[in-house]
Amino acid sequence: MAENEKNWGNFLKGFVIGGFLGALAGMLFAPKSGKELRSDIKEKGSEVLKDGKEIYVDASTRAKEIIDEAKHQAKELKKEADRHLSEARSKAKEILARGEKKEAEAGESEKGDTGGKEV
Repeated sequence: MAENEKNWGNFLKGFVIGGFLGALAGMLFAPKSGKELRSDIKEKGSEVLKDGKEIYVDASTRAKEIIDEAKHQAKELKKEADRHLSEARSKAKEILARGEKKEAEAGESEKGDTGGKEV
């Protein structure tokens, strides 16, 4: 899970940096005056930064939602596993008790066949 978040963070960084560099390249190759170009660079930089912050907030919110859902699912799965384990233990005890009962009955039956003498 941590590796996935790391990959997502790297993607976002690359996306923001790529967007910034693309906008910068577009402005540098456009025929404009120096003052106008600097103004455009500042404006585009602010836009990219704003977009990057929005993407980060959205990604963080979504990641928290996913983590919370995963925790909830894990709790539900643990409850289910505990319930199955409890049922299995109960059935095992019942089977063991029936086996002990049959063993005792077989032992008494054997004693009855030999006249109460141990063989």
